[in-house]
Amino acid sequence: MNELCWNGPFQFFPSFDDFKDLRGTFIANCIFNGFLTYTAILLNIITIYVIQKTATLPKTLKTLLTSLAVSDVIIGLVGQPTYISFLASWFKWGDPSCNAYRWLMISATLFSLASFLGVVAISVDRFLAIHLHLRYQELVTRTRVVTLVISIWVFSAFVSLMVLWVSVSIYTAIVAVTIVCGFIVNIVVYIRIFLIVQQHKNQIQSLQVLETSQSGEMTNFAGLIKSTVGVLYVFLVFLVCYLPCTISVVVIMINGPSITLKRFFLCSLTLVYLNSSLNPVIYCWKMRHIRQAIMATMRNISNRRRPSR
Repeated sequence: MNELCWNGPFQFFPSFDDFKDLRGTFIANCIFNGFLTYTAILLNIITIYVIQKTATLPKTLKTLLTSLAVSDVIIGLVGQPTYISFLASWFKWGDPSCNAYRWLMISATLFSLASFLGVVAISVDRFLAIHLHLRYQELVTRTRVVTLVISIWVFSAFVSLMVLWVSVSIYTAIVAVTIVCGFIVNIVVYIRIFLIVQQHKNQIQSLQVLETSQSGEMTNFAGLIKSTVGVLYVFLVFLVCYLPCTISVVVIMINGPSITLKRFFLCSLTLVYLNSSLNPVIYCWKMRHIRQAIMATMRNISNRRRPSR
């Protein structure tokens, strides 16, 4: 067995010898991921359509949210079926081949890293919208945002494919450094946002008694805060879904694998994939413009299906 399989995925995933102890975990994960495949695809396709139809969303935010939703759709189309087939292979052939481990790592890293960096980019975008305010549209153009989105996907593809030619230690280090840097950026961004909101709190209150133009400015700023809070929920849910998997990997690397840790790792991967189905729910829940567009879309679909009298 080469280094990738022996020191990499094999120490996290169960072997065929573990199948008897983990049979129930395998079956439950297969069934649950099968269901999540449909929800991730359907909900995110609806979300992409609604985002494009929502005229009140800034074009830059539309581009970033669409990219994130596309990555979630691809996770439903490719990532989760790969994981399901990976689990199912134990039922038929025993331990998967090393190439199967490589493909699982490439697909999981590519789409998960693109989603993670997409969340970071949206957080930074909302910070710039609040920090720059009137200068935001001048400095943050759609062309620059599209360039950023393309760069995120190219970088994610490059990092995921590095597993084919670098050692596992280097590959893991690059992914880990990218994730840590992303978390640091997110934390710093939301601290800065909190400080800006506190700084403008008294100004917003005073604007309530001033002229209409200033009141409009207050309304726009309040709208930016609401969209930022929605993005914050996306980041928090992402953290909740991805943190257990990260913890299980670290614990296995330190203490070595066990049946309990392997069971926890399998379930944590399902939690990672669950994130792709939760993001559209958060958009609908915390972003008023998207929620209204979704409700209008659902009403139109319902009216079209209703038989005419």
